[in-house]
This record gives sequence, C-alpha cells and structure tokens, in this order.
Amino acid sequence: MRRLFPVTDQTPGRPLVVGAAGTGDAPVGTPAPAGTPASAPAAGSPAAAASSSDAPPAPAPDAPPASAQDREWSLDELADAYAYPQGPEVWLRANMVSALDGAAQHEGRSQPLSNATDMRIFGTLRGLADVVVVGAETVRQEGYRPARAREAFAARRSAAGQGPAPAVAVVSAGLDLDFGLPLFTEPLVPSLLVTGAGAPADRLAAARAAGVEVVIAGDGAAVEPARAVRALADRGLRRLLTEGGPRLLGQFVAAGVLDELCLTLSPMLTAGTAQRIAGGPDLPVPERFSLGSLLEEDGFLFARYHRG
Repeated sequence: MRRLFPVTDQTPGRPLVVGAAGTGDAPVGTPAPAGTPASAPAAGSPAAAASSSDAPPAPAPDAPPASAQDREWSLDELADAYAYPQGPEVWLRANMVSALDGAAQHEGRSQPLSNATDMRIFGTLRGLADVVVVGAETVRQEGYRPARAREAFAARRSAAGQGPAPAVAVVSAGLDLDFGLPLFTEPLVPSLLVTGAGAPADRLAAARAAGVEVVIAGDGAAVEPARAVRALADRGLRRLLTEGGPRLLGQFVAAGVLDELCLTLSPMLTAGTAQRIAGGPDLPVPERFSLGSLLEEDGFLFARYHRG
C-alpha cells in the first residue's frame, strides 16, 4: 500500500501532514518534519508546479524502491492512520465501498467489490469503534455476525476504556429480524436494537424476550438519525461506525450527523441497477466534505473524507 498525493490530513484534532508524490514513507497522521510550512505544496506536485508560471516545475524526487512504496502496512500503522479524532463528544464515521460506476453492491452484497486490503481496513475500523451501526436489510443481506475481539487491538482498546469488541446496533423500524441469530444470541458485547416507539409491539416484545437491549430513538416506528446518535452516545458509545446500508447512510447524511466517510473505490465496473452508497431524497444543497487521506493498493483507492 502507498500513500498518494497531495494528501493533507486535516482531521480535527490530528496534526497537519503533507505527503509528497509516491513517498509511501509513513502512515497518514505522522507529523510533518519540523520547519516545514503547513501550507507548502509537495515538491513535484501540481500545486508546486503551478506556484510560478515562469519557472519550470521542480523535478520529482527519485522514486524509492518498490519495497518502500508498496508494502503491507501493519495493523498498528492502519490504526494510527484511521484513529478517531480527539475531543469530539461523538464522531460518526461511515465505511463503504463503491465500484467505478457508483455501484455499492453486486447481486445485493458488497463483498464482490472488496479485496483483502479493504477487509483489513474494515477490521481496523471495527477495532477502533465503540459501536457498529447497521441497517436491518444489511444484516439480512450480508449475514451479519457479532464483532469479535482482536488481539491486535486489545491494548489500544483497553487504553481507550473500550470493551473487547464493538457492540453492533441494528437500526430497524419493522423489526423483521430473526432474534435467534448469533448476532443476538452469541455476542461478546450485547447487540442493540435501535427503533422507534411506534415499532410493532409484538416484535418489540420478541426482541426483549430474546434478551436484546432496545434503544428507542423516534416517536413513530421510524428511527430519527440524530436521536439514534445521541442515544448511543448517552450509553458511552461515542466512536460510531456505520457500515450501511445505503438507505441508512442516506438518512445520516440527510440529518447532517455524518462526520466522516471512509470510501473504498474499487477498480471494477458492474453496470446493472445496484444502489449507490447512500440513498434517499436529495439534499437541498450538496454538502462538501474535505479529503483527509488517500491510500492506494492494486488499483483500489482508500479515501477518508471529513466534514468541513
């Protein structure tokens, strides 16, 4: 994996980093060398070339050997690169994958668009989160199971005051779920069911009878996204990770509560009628997010965008 350019990590609470083209020398989040102006363009980058219309662009630095550019990052490096920012009371991050033509799924599942590195990042994001928030349809389509404890993240989680694994919070209005699934019967950390006060009473009773903790986040049957985020934060779950699906992500976007999007761009074309990564009504005005970091491996791009 290598870091691409121009990469500026401007995530709130994180140091400013400017990466040069093809360096691949350190994970995102490493402080810039002392004395380097934060606004200085990377040598050989388009920004540097455009800084003077009269002077020719500076030559790009010699590329380091392939072993320095393209290598498998350790889980510690990935965890540092994707660490939650310090300070915010609650931070909602989404992790999604998209094909080149915008498809978020192939034959109803995201896995065909993924690769091994995407799955390592997927596991890293889970290893950092307090809770994974997911829609009921995604639970059914993807065959969700409880999050597991990972030894690689044990010390980091302990230092952050987290449990051994993130909880899974399933968002559902109709509660058309099998509460006998391992997600609900065998979790290391109890799974949560996020729904509205007007959800079907018999299904609410079935969930509670199965020992599922129910979180009410809406006056009707539907879940109100902002209330769901607050309700989870009130339970001490402030590092939130949503893995979709597209309808749930669209609701978070429409409610203005999404803080960060981790997007894997897969070098595949699917055509067909698959959903985009976020669905639902249009925003009155498109909301702009800022690029926080960009990594590449084997044609896959791994981007982080944050609000502001």
